[in-house]
Amino acid sequence: MSLVAALREGLAALGDAEKAPQMQAYMKSAMPFRGVQTPRRRRLVRDVLATHGAPATRDAWIATVRELWDDAAYREERYVALDLCAHRSARAWQDPDALPLYDHLVVTGAWWDLVDPVATHLVGPILRAAPDEVAPVVRGWSRDPDRWRRRAAVIVQIGAKAATDTALLADAVTANLADPDFFLRKGIGWALREYAKTDPGWVRAFVDAHRHELSPLSLREATKHLGEGAGPRASSRAR
Repeated sequence: MSLVAALREGLAALGDAEKAPQMQAYMKSAMPFRGVQTPRRRRLVRDVLATHGAPATRDAWIATVRELWDDAAYREERYVALDLCAHRSARAWQDPDALPLYDHLVVTGAWWDLVDPVATHLVGPILRAAPDEVAPVVRGWSRDPDRWRRRAAVIVQIGAKAATDTALLADAVTANLADPDFFLRKGIGWALREYAKTDPGWVRAFVDAHRHELSPLSLREATKHLGEGAGPRASSRAR
């Protein structure tokens, strides 16, 4: 049995018919769920890789991820593809050459549960390791017609803390201040809120400079830990 087939068979065996429609409804997903929750899914990935072995080359890794992702019949298959990207066996391939794959996942994933981990857990570390190569790509995404590329560019440095490139963060945010899209506005607020934990002075100065351009949602999220606020609390979905 191939690695992909073993992973799919494992998901089918772990499926919960009662949880599946609940998970699909929560995520507003057109693609059905198996009903496999995260801890069990990640344990499955570890067990299957231990039995079958991980892809041995970059091309094999990409092909495996793409097969799971592009041919997915259930949403957990895409989550498993992300698990393979984040697995230690793929560490050697986490470099700028992985960006075309991750760009494909962002554009075709097109929802926050898929886009956000690609941006923050996969592209973000590559950006910090190779800023000269990756920052221009992120700037391009921040102005791209595709809203999910733009959200990825806005949130890509979440978790970077003191290693945050503030010029890149400012560029990505300001490029999207006028966009009315909920996910962009929420992403802007999330990115600023998280960086405020590291440098509240920088975020406060940025907010003061752009207060009349920031949406109420972005402003409220950005200033959550700065003793400010704006309007009623929004849903916690999509951060």
